[in-house]
Amino acid sequence: MNRIFRSGSGVPRPRTITDKLLAAALLPGTAVFIGATQLTQATTVSGGRLAILGDRDYYSPGGIGLATDPLMTPYAAGESGVAYLPKPDDEFAMALAAGTYTVGQELTVGAAGRLTAAASGNIVMAHYDQAGKTVAAGELADVVISNFYTKA
Repeated sequence: MNRIFRSGSGVPRPRTITDKLLAAALLPGTAVFIGATQLTQATTVSGGRLAILGDRDYYSPGGIGLATDPLMTPYAAGESGVAYLPKPDDEFAMALAAGTYTVGQELTVGAAGRLTAAASGNIVMAHYDQAGKTVAAGELADVVISNFYTKA
């Protein structure tokens, strides 16, 4: 079971992109743009076809603790990637920028392909969807994809 896509059973799986190479070493849960031949790190919501880099659960057939955790193992530049095309109401574990977040908080894509708090004028991609807390840079947290809109 892929742990980046978090919606429960009975929810249709999102479409995946698997025929692109990574332009750089990136961790699962990072926002990426889908190019003609590569997946590149996104730093904004606009500017390309947005996707979420998935994990490779086959890197850890014995589970977490018995081998390298696939959620914390970066893809290498030039490696084939697995990316999800998000749609409204899908839940994902995504990397966040360091900060304090609250349930329902509006999020946008920022530096390093990480979600960050949306400010007025930003395009909202998702909402924070777990108990409020302070997260470290790159920490994965549950988010629900929104129907993208510009924050007033």
